[in-house]
Amino acid sequence: MVFGTRFGDLLALSGVRLPVLSVLGRLPAAICPIGTLMLVSENSGSVTAAGTVSGVLALGQAVGGPVVGRLSDRRGQRLVVSIASVLNAVAIVLLVAAALSDRPLAVQAACAGCAGAVTPQIGPLSRTRWLTLIRGHRDERRLVAAALSGDGTLDEISFTVGPAIAGVLAALVDPAAGMLLAAVLVAGCGVPFALHPAGRPVASGRAGGGLTRDRTPLLSGGLVILCAGMAAQGVFYGSVQIGLAALTEQLGHPEGAGLLYGLMGGVSAAAGLAVTVFPGRIDLTARLKLTALGLVAATVPLLAVHGMPGLTLAMALIGLPIAPYVVTLFGLAERTVPRSRMGEAMSVLVAGIIVPQAIGTVLAGRLAGAHGPSAAFAVTCAATVMAALLAAAAVTTRHFPPNA
Repeated sequence: MVFGTRFGDLLALSGVRLPVLSVLGRLPAAICPIGTLMLVSENSGSVTAAGTVSGVLALGQAVGGPVVGRLSDRRGQRLVVSIASVLNAVAIVLLVAAALSDRPLAVQAACAGCAGAVTPQIGPLSRTRWLTLIRGHRDERRLVAAALSGDGTLDEISFTVGPAIAGVLAALVDPAAGMLLAAVLVAGCGVPFALHPAGRPVASGRAGGGLTRDRTPLLSGGLVILCAGMAAQGVFYGSVQIGLAALTEQLGHPEGAGLLYGLMGGVSAAAGLAVTVFPGRIDLTARLKLTALGLVAATVPLLAVHGMPGLTLAMALIGLPIAPYVVTLFGLAERTVPRSRMGEAMSVLVAGIIVPQAIGTVLAGRLAGAHGPSAAFAVTCAATVMAALLAAAAVTTRHFPPNA
């Protein structure tokens, strides 16, 4: 009942339309990386070219994300997200056109880089909207915890569902279909998300109101630790995908990789929602340490898995700590960063996962090719150990408020 009551309170503040637009609007960011890879590979016949274009897209997302977040904090989400959504849709369509017409690799990469750079950051900025909507509520602290947990879970769902949508459309229609759907979603949901009343600038309290320009430096020891923790999670995502693909192919069930990754994402989403039942009952830095240790404990068995039943069980167990770990990172950011720079901070955290994920994919891919699936999973384990060490640093340092 507590769980339902808190989400009922959140919906009473936002209405149903805002969460729906948020869910659909963030799907393109999850569809485009794998969609670009399949689109370019199918039309060029070169996996190397596909990897290059997809890598430039990821680099654009990593570089452009914090910029979009910063501009949203300074100029307002309504203007910045509207423009970014339209530009993103146009860039995706241009990328599809360039790939289908076999334009030079440099042209395709340029389109991909532009598409990545103007990704409208609906996921990170959705969190800042919740903070604005909840501000001043009699149950503010508990509702903030519930909102961040729920929004983190939506990210988990989108990053599981997005690639699945791209794969299904590539198999049933054409690789271009997933990318064109992403363009439609980002324009059709991103612009309405931007123009929703919750995106109006918050008065600064000074004469004339307007947006607050907080000159407090964004970079801090606490944010560095959180970004490093997110980077470790990126390496985890990239390497576990490769390990799954390599092992299921070795076992004669290559089609099982997507299903098992979906199982991990589903369990993670459920665990993320469950976190909202117990907000505030455990210190966030302690919860970060516990969830990071849970990641280590859950990934080590992958090194000894040699069959589909064991792999299925292992992937289900791995899903349990993922969303609670990520949700806790965002929760600590909310209590560490000035409210007026929250959009930029959340975008920095999300951007921090993109390039490390690509690095994890490349590194694990090379190791899997040379030494088998266990070598790829060794990268996964190393990433979770790094996450645990960073969590220990968060617990033992004074970078986070005592009540966090």
